Amino acid sequence: MTPVNPPPLDRTSPPRRTTSELSEGVRVRVLHAVYGDPRAAAELVPLLTDRQSAGLDPLPTEPSALAPDLLRSHRAEIRALPDDTRLLLLLAAADQYPVATHAFLRAVAAVRLDTRPLEAAEAAGIAQTGAGGVVFRDAWTRIAAYETGSPADRRDVHRLLARVLHGAGETPRRSWHRGAGALGPSARLAAELRAAAEQARAAGQLTLTRALLERAATLSPTPSEQSRLRARAATAAWHSGDADRARRLAATTRPDDVLTGLFALRAGNATEAFDALLTAVVEGGGGEDDQGSGNGLPDAPKKPRGAGQVEGARGGDVGGVPRRGGCGGAHAPGRREQGGGGVRRPAEVADGPGVRADRRAGSTPHVGRAVRGPARDSAPASHLLARATEAAIYTGDLRRCREAAVVAGRLGIEAPGTLGGLVAAFEGRYEDARGLLEAAAGRCGPGGDPTLLVHAGIAALMLGDHTRAATATVRAAASARARGAAATVAQALEFRAYADFWTGRPQVGAATATDALRQAHATGQDNGACHLQAALAMFAAVTGDAATCRERAATARSYALARGLGLPAALAQWALAFLDLADGRFAGAAARLRALAGFGPGHGHRAIRHLATPHYVEAAVRTGDTRVARAAHADYHRWANAVRSTDDLALSARCSALLAPGDEGVEHYRTALDLHAQGDRDFERARTELLFGSALRRLRRRTEARDRLYSALEAFEYFGAPHCATQARAELRALGAPAAPATPARGRTDDPVTRLTAQQLLIARMAADGATNREIAARLALSPRTIDHHLRGVFSRLGIRSRIDLVRLLGDGGRAQ
Repeated sequence: MTPVNPPPLDRTSPPRRTTSELSEGVRVRVLHAVYGDPRAAAELVPLLTDRQSAGLDPLPTEPSALAPDLLRSHRAEIRALPDDTRLLLLLAAADQYPVATHAFLRAVAAVRLDTRPLEAAEAAGIAQTGAGGVVFRDAWTRIAAYETGSPADRRDVHRLLARVLHGAGETPRRSWHRGAGALGPSARLAAELRAAAEQARAAGQLTLTRALLERAATLSPTPSEQSRLRARAATAAWHSGDADRARRLAATTRPDDVLTGLFALRAGNATEAFDALLTAVVEGGGGEDDQGSGNGLPDAPKKPRGAGQVEGARGGDVGGVPRRGGCGGAHAPGRREQGGGGVRRPAEVADGPGVRADRRAGSTPHVGRAVRGPARDSAPASHLLARATEAAIYTGDLRRCREAAVVAGRLGIEAPGTLGGLVAAFEGRYEDARGLLEAAAGRCGPGGDPTLLVHAGIAALMLGDHTRAATATVRAAASARARGAAATVAQALEFRAYADFWTGRPQVGAATATDALRQAHATGQDNGACHLQAALAMFAAVTGDAATCRERAATARSYALARGLGLPAALAQWALAFLDLADGRFAGAAARLRALAGFGPGHGHRAIRHLATPHYVEAAVRTGDTRVARAAHADYHRWANAVRSTDDLALSARCSALLAPGDEGVEHYRTALDLHAQGDRDFERARTELLFGSALRRLRRRTEARDRLYSALEAFEYFGAPHCATQARAELRALGAPAAPATPARGRTDDPVTRLTAQQLLIARMAADGATNREIAARLALSPRTIDHHLRGVFSRLGIRSRIDLVRLLGDGGRAQ
């Protein structure tokens, strides 16, 4: 027999995965997990599983799993130091890791330790001493100094630190060290740590809250209590921005609707989030805090299954409550199933026969009406309803807001104003919607609840009040930072982007959204990151960056459509349509916006479709297909009249002008500009001037057309929208005017007259003569805001900053001309 020699085995290892191969979101999370150390990141990335690399599973959280080789080398450096030096470094590390307690110097003084051995650490470049204590070379050196110590030595230094922490407000830190110094399970210490966690939460120290609850779970002798404490620790970790630790903690607990809903809302399928959160409301879940920012974790246990049955519900309607299946039948973590009886929505559990009949008849019970049965503590439930409302907003399935409203009314829970406003708007009760949204938008005072402030911003956006929306969202972010709720900061900035877009601040808005995108990625909020990608696509469309717009929109849409996120999917589609519109591809813009109108929940969004109506009307008029545009404008006008938004009314008047033939549109344009002067959508005002100037050119009203087009051109250049400015220049060339305002001839640079349009010169002369904006407006039959707009243009063209400079430039020579 001839021996067969098998081919030699390929002993080459597969190529190592690198950081650059990861998606943007996973890459940011990796850097966040390794404290920004590129060496640790390079070591961690090849160790990740395929699911972790794809962002589907949480990253490791223990240092030994993140960068074992780097940690090993640092430990060797620490072990080479003298024993006294290592002891001092251990004491300093225990004072800083995993939470900072600022007690090192007091501990040293209490036991009269000699700090001179730290000179060896300084000589080795491992740490330095300063007025506040020991500063380690980096985070990994601090971790190595702690883990190099023996378990007994660690317990001893923790007990020492606990002994010196006795000042006002130091109870949570003292309890942390007492728990870290414990030898084994202790119900008494677990109770102390749980109480300390509540104090830390109230002080906005969510990282400390998580550490206390996690340690309390370790020390608790009861398995059920351990599970409950880990669930609360997971909630605190999530809101503090540590999403990977939150997911790993949640995996060690019993199934929990609140955690399932919270994770799915910000990083999963928002439809499943709605079902889970509404089920938690019905079952009396209290995992969300009474402040709505995620930093309150009430101790009240959940009601047992079957308890608290709502009067009027049919037998068997309360118990193990099933939730509606998600896309493809996938189950969220912690999901429960129930055999028999079919799948019912959470609202069906809470409904009595009368409420079911009301819903079948198409009516919605008034949110918060009096109900039968015992009163409930609605604080946690109301915040769960707020989260469920956010889930409905993200999916675009506003019909489900009606379902949440039924549950709120049936259980006597005070629902957020945005929920009632969305229900009323969906049902066409625009006047009722305005009242509910006004009440919600009014809750935007400084230092308030971050969740309520986010909802105030959403309500203000729906009302077209972008100044109040910006105020509410900025305050929401500030309040969330003060409470340590890093996850809520990125969410607040998502909705800030809309205000920045409408008020014509694309560069500022893009910078804010880019920072928020990084925060969303770092805190594991992939759904929020998708929303911000869509917002960045819109900003890129405004500034004419076509490549970035298409890239961001494609990224947002691919993620959103896979997870049923109608809001970012619709916003990305709108961005592409606006890019087409601004570049003169009117048929493409109209097609995209018509498609947007036909998309259902998970693919489109009714609110985005409504906001895009003025752009759709413009595109439809340019392509000669106005039948659907007229119907869309009629509904837009009814909403604008109901909410009494001057900006929406201005855009409605612009739509009327576009849809009107010939001279009939001129007065509509004038009405639109007068209304724009009272609002804050400066970018849309510039677009209205562009369209008005174009219409005047076609009507051969050359002088006024030139002024309008120059004003629009100037505004677009100020906003950084070059493609819109190109449209204005094209209109000016068609008019026979120079594509830019005339500049003085050489040697005549002292003559300001040639730099201004006729209307600008007239207004400048009046201002130079001492007239106020209101007086000029009265003389010219314009609004003060319009005068202010023209004066800003005057100052920009003349390169001046004040009226004093204007008087100097427009001296006798300027007035004589």
